[in-house]
Amino acid sequence: MIDFTRDGAVATLWLARGSARNALPIAGWQQLAAHVADLAVSDARAVVIASREPGVFSAGADIAEFGGLQRDPARRTLFRESLSAAIEGVARLPMPVIAAVDGGCFGAAVALALACDMIVAGDGARFAIPPARLGILYPPADVARLVAAVGRGQAARLFYTGDAIDADEAFAIGLTQQRGGDAQALATRIAANAPGAVRGLKLAIDGVTGGEARFDAAFGGAELAEGLAAFHGRRPPEF
Repeated sequence: MIDFTRDGAVATLWLARGSARNALPIAGWQQLAAHVADLAVSDARAVVIASREPGVFSAGADIAEFGGLQRDPARRTLFRESLSAAIEGVARLPMPVIAAVDGGCFGAAVALALACDMIVAGDGARFAIPPARLGILYPPADVARLVAAVGRGQAARLFYTGDAIDADEAFAIGLTQQRGGDAQALATRIAANAPGAVRGLKLAIDGVTGGEARFDAAFGGAELAEGLAAFHGRRPPEF
């Protein structure tokens, strides 16, 4: 269900369950969480989450399991915890993460994309969050990320109606950060920069405490020494 590849400093997590439009069952979320835990302690400099299947990013959680959740309260807890482990694990990764969305991105898949640092939307990207049409809710952390991305009013519209929006509208309201382009190429450009600086900037963007100390310490680091040498030597830096 989840494939992993590595090209130099860029790691890619591939959603690969074409038989179900990449809808992930509990086991799929657990598999994703395990890959993410490995990435968290790796030397990868950037991560891309993409689909192996043309025409779809992911249909989200596997609705075929919802009947079991209806009957078994313990399984509801397992589902919520498995979903959270994967999505929150992505959000906590120390390196930048890019969601490459082209095709349908629905339900929990939107939460997964929002946990990334950036969403690159292809021409065929479509986004919808339909829990109100099913009679269920959305995890509070994922609701908060959507509100932070698009504002309360747009989040309310998407949640209350369950309507799908296309790539242009998603970009216009701030759900995505790039309209078109190559997510792998973007990740490669990021990976070429100083990895410690990039990770430190991600901590700053996320509001992690200790930023002043990290700012001061960077001036005594090897990355600045290489950056200055490259600048004065009129050559690309070798981080």
